[in-house]
Amino acid sequence: MIEFSVVDWSAWAPGLTTKSDWQAWAQSPTVPEGQDTPALTEVPAMQRRRIERLGRMAIQAACWCEQPDDAGQVPLVFASRHGDVARSMELLDTLRQDTPMSPTAFGLSVHNAVAALYSIARGQRGNYLALAGGRGTVEAACVEAFGLLADGAPEVRVIAYESPLPAVYAGFADEPDPYFAWCWRLAAADKPGTRLSLGWGAGDQDSPAGVLPHSLDALRFLLSGDAALRFQADGQQWSWQRHG
Repeated sequence: MIEFSVVDWSAWAPGLTTKSDWQAWAQSPTVPEGQDTPALTEVPAMQRRRIERLGRMAIQAACWCEQPDDAGQVPLVFASRHGDVARSMELLDTLRQDTPMSPTAFGLSVHNAVAALYSIARGQRGNYLALAGGRGTVEAACVEAFGLLADGAPEVRVIAYESPLPAVYAGFADEPDPYFAWCWRLAAADKPGTRLSLGWGAGDQDSPAGVLPHSLDALRFLLSGDAALRFQADGQQWSWQRHG
C-alpha cells in the first residue's frame, strides 16, 4: 500500500471548466458531452496550432496546476489509456491508400507527444513520462508518482486524459470514453491536502463498466468525499481509501 496527499487539482471537459463546476458534477456525475475545446491561452498561438483537442485538454489541466516557484522541474506523469489513437488511425488510413505519411503527424501520434508538447511550450525541464495501463491507468500513474516522491521529488503532477475511440475500435470499448482531462498535484502523505492510500492485490473478476470511465471515476472519488473506491481489472484489484 502507498499513501500520498493530493495538494491541488484541476480538470477540463466540455461544459466543466471551473472547480465549482466539477465539485457540483461529483455529487451527480454524468458523462461529459460537447464540442468545446479549451482556449489554452498559456501556450503561444504558433505552438497551439499544432496541438489537437485531446492534447489541448491535457495541457490545459497541467497548466492550471502549475506553481510559480516550481522552476519547471516538477516531475510529470502523463496517463492515457489510448492516447491520440484517432491520429494513429489517420496515419494507418494514409498507409492503406499508399500515400506519403506526414512526419509531423507521425511525431505527434506517439504516446509521449502530449508530454513533449507541454514540456516545450512551458519550459518544463524536469523528468516526464507517459504511460498506459488499461483500465487501471490512473493507479499505474499514481504508483509511478509515488516512486518519484520516494526518490526525493517534493511534488509530482499526474495528468490523466482520454478521448473517444475511433469508430473502427468501437466494438472493443469496455467503458464510456468521453473527452476529459485532469491533473493532480501529489506530495508526501504528511503534506496538507487530501490524504489517500492505494492498495492492490490479485483480482478474480473485472469490475463492470459504470456510468463513467474509471479514470474519470477516480476524479469523482477525490471530489465527492467518498471514503473508499474499489476496482478490479486485468487480474488486479485496486483499493482507494480517504484519510481525514
